[in-house]
Amino acid sequence: MLISRNLSIVVALALNLAPAFGATPPKPLKVFLLVGQSNMQGHAHVRTFEHIGMDPETVPLLREMQETDGKARVCENVWISYLSSGGEKHGRLTAGFGADENKIGPELTFGIYMQKRLKEPILIIKTAWGGKSLHTDFRPPSAGPYQFNKQQLEAFQKQRKDIDAIRADRVKATGHYYRLMIEHVKKVLADIKQVYPDYDPAAGHELAGFVWFQGWNDMVDGGVYPNRDKKGGYDQYSEVLAHFIRDVRKELSATKLPFVIGVMGAGGPVDKYLPEQRRYAGIHQNFRDAMAAPAALPDFKGNVTTVLTEKYWDLELTGLRAREAKVKQQVKKLQAEKKLSREELRTAQEKLQSEEFTARELDTLQKGVSNAEYHYLGCAKILAQIGKGFAEAVESGMKTPRER
Repeated sequence: MLISRNLSIVVALALNLAPAFGATPPKPLKVFLLVGQSNMQGHAHVRTFEHIGMDPETVPLLREMQETDGKARVCENVWISYLSSGGEKHGRLTAGFGADENKIGPELTFGIYMQKRLKEPILIIKTAWGGKSLHTDFRPPSAGPYQFNKQQLEAFQKQRKDIDAIRADRVKATGHYYRLMIEHVKKVLADIKQVYPDYDPAAGHELAGFVWFQGWNDMVDGGVYPNRDKKGGYDQYSEVLAHFIRDVRKELSATKLPFVIGVMGAGGPVDKYLPEQRRYAGIHQNFRDAMAAPAALPDFKGNVTTVLTEKYWDLELTGLRAREAKVKQQVKKLQAEKKLSREELRTAQEKLQSEEFTARELDTLQKGVSNAEYHYLGCAKILAQIGKGFAEAVESGMKTPRER
C-alpha cells in the first residue's frame, strides 16, 4: 500500500515537472481569416457537388468534401465563425457557410485541406458581404478619404445632383465593412471558446493566414476607374489594397501575417475567352494585374502571394453555356413569331436542346451550374478547387520565415 502511494506521488511530480525537462508545450490554435465580397461568401449550391465527381481528376476532391452517404462532411477539427449580411453563424465547418444554408464558398475545402496538412484543430473567421468595393466599403484608414475624380464630379453636375449630399453619403460608407471585419475578428479572438469550445487559453492562438477574395465591384466601376481599359487604369486599386494589407496587420498586431490575394478569375483565362467575351478581355486582364501587383512590393516579399483563380475555371461549362444561350435565343425567336403556348414553348425548347446537346452535356449543365458567371457559375467544382488553392498558398506562406 505504501509502495503504491509513493509511486503515485512520483508520477504526479514527474507530470508537474515535465515542462521543465523539455516536454512539448501545447501548440497555439491556428486562426485563419477569410475576407471579401460575394465570391468569398460563396454561391455554389450543394447540388453541384455531383458535378465534381463527373471528372476523374476531381473525384478525390469530392471524397474529401462529402461522406459515403453523399452528405457534406462535417469537419470535427475545423471551427468557423462567419459574419455576413444575416449576422454571425458559427460551428464545425461543413456545407452551409456560403451565401446561404445551401451553398458553399472557398471556406469548405480551405478548412479541409489546411487541417489535413497541419494535423491539428484550426479556427476560421470569415467575414464577407456581397456587392462591396475596396475603394469605398473596405477602404482602410491609411488610404485616406475617398476622393471623387474629375469625371465623376462633372457627371454629378450635369445630372444636377447634390454633390455635398453625395460626398456626405460617401464619407459615411467609407471603410464601413473594413471596420466590421476588424471588429468581428477581435470579438471572436477575445472569446474563442464561444466558437471553439475546446480552446485552451493557456496555449493561446496564432493568426496564421489571411485570404482576400474580392474585386468584382471595383472591376466594373467605370466611374471610379475611368481609364480601366488602359494600362495602369486600376493603379488606385493596387495602392488601396497595399494600404489594406498593412492596416490589417497593424490592427491585428501581426506584422508579417501571411496574406493571400485571390485574384479575380471569373470567366477563366482571358486568352481562352469566346468571341462574345473578348470585348471585356483587356479590362479583365488589367484588373487582374492590378490585384496581383501588391505581392511584388519590396515590403511584401515572401509574405504576400497570389492565387490566380482563373486557372480553376471550367472551360467545358463556358462552352456549354454559350450554346445554351443560342438555344434560348432560338426559343425567344420562335415565341415572337408563333406566339406559342407555355406547353408548346416547353416542347420546342426540349426539341432544340436535344438537337444541340448530348445527354451527358445536358447533365453537365444541370449539375455544374447554379448561378451566374460573375459568381463562378455557382459551381462547387470551381470554388472547391479555389479553396484548396488558397490553403496551399497560405501553408506555403506559413513556412516562410517571418516576424512574430
